[in-house]
Amino acid sequence: MLIATPTLDDEDRRVLAEIASHQQKLRHQVRDHRKWEGQLRRGLVANAIKGSNSIEGVNVSAQDASALVEGQDMSADVDDQTRRAVEGYCDALTWVQQSADMKNFSYHEMLLSALHFMIQKSELRKWPGRYREGGIWVTGSDPLTPSYTGPDHDLVPQLMAELVDWLNTGDLDTPALVRASMAHLNLVSIHPWRDGNGRTSRCLHTLVLAQDRALAPEFSSIEEWLGDGVNTQDYYRALRSTRSSWRPEVTDAHQWMRFCLRAHHLQAQTVQRRVDRASMLWGALEAVVVEHELDERMVSGLYAAAVGELRRATYAQDEDLTRDQSVRDLQRLRKRGLIQSVGHARTQRYVADGEIAEINEAIIGQLRRPLEEPYGS
Repeated sequence: MLIATPTLDDEDRRVLAEIASHQQKLRHQVRDHRKWEGQLRRGLVANAIKGSNSIEGVNVSAQDASALVEGQDMSADVDDQTRRAVEGYCDALTWVQQSADMKNFSYHEMLLSALHFMIQKSELRKWPGRYREGGIWVTGSDPLTPSYTGPDHDLVPQLMAELVDWLNTGDLDTPALVRASMAHLNLVSIHPWRDGNGRTSRCLHTLVLAQDRALAPEFSSIEEWLGDGVNTQDYYRALRSTRSSWRPEVTDAHQWMRFCLRAHHLQAQTVQRRVDRASMLWGALEAVVVEHELDERMVSGLYAAAVGELRRATYAQDEDLTRDQSVRDLQRLRKRGLIQSVGHARTQRYVADGEIAEINEAIIGQLRRPLEEPYGS
């Protein structure tokens, strides 16, 4: 028996409708493959990787997460264990992104175990991809008192088979955001593996959304939001509110579902502002390039420097340039006072300078405002 999907009330349906409205607007804005879209997508994936791993104490900077997604070297500050952990999560999320276009997709236990293997492969001693063969507890503030006790290991194969069956055939008329939240809750509550259950459950949440195909998973994932400071504590509280042990027959998941819908609503607002910023910034940078009589392709480099960091190798790849061409472009941008370098050697990158930094700050100022609470204050 799994934790049952709760009944939606009028407030939930209103919030779902508002999220759908945000998603529809985003679909219209990104379906035309705007020039800034690729960089925006990479940034969203990097933030999801950073967020989901930070919940488990695996911390990398936004800059290193971006380098990972771009296929570039992370800084020397990232130790080998952390690097391998975030690389594994990047592999899993990349597979999730690709799955949205897979024909005849279906869920099965080996799929979930394969995702877990990708996520946990940096620690072979913790049996990545293999179900646990003993009891499991989630520790709280007091190590003597677990905050959650998972089901007996003998029940895991049966429960996982039931979860996979539900993913394929259960509650198919329920909104995908609700199904994703329940897939997340049931998997993390079954806790089938020795470690990596939280990350795999969040990855499954995103996978369910990818299969809905309403919006690309990087635009609808809440992994970044869950990993952001106070939200992480709210996440733990929401999980604790549903259960202290595996008792699906008496578990009321309504507050958990509301927590997830609120997260999706707030993240959708955040992503919408980033899309607006990307569009406004790209247009402003096109004008700068014309004013300075630079090649149009340099807009891509200036955009990267403004929203995060510009890496020569990534710029060359994005614009299909040779190494020498990309070096010359960056030298011209530096001489014009539009970017400045940070770091050195393999980890050298560039950030906005002068009027580019001013333009970026002005656009942020135009868009900055509090997010609207979907369920009220």
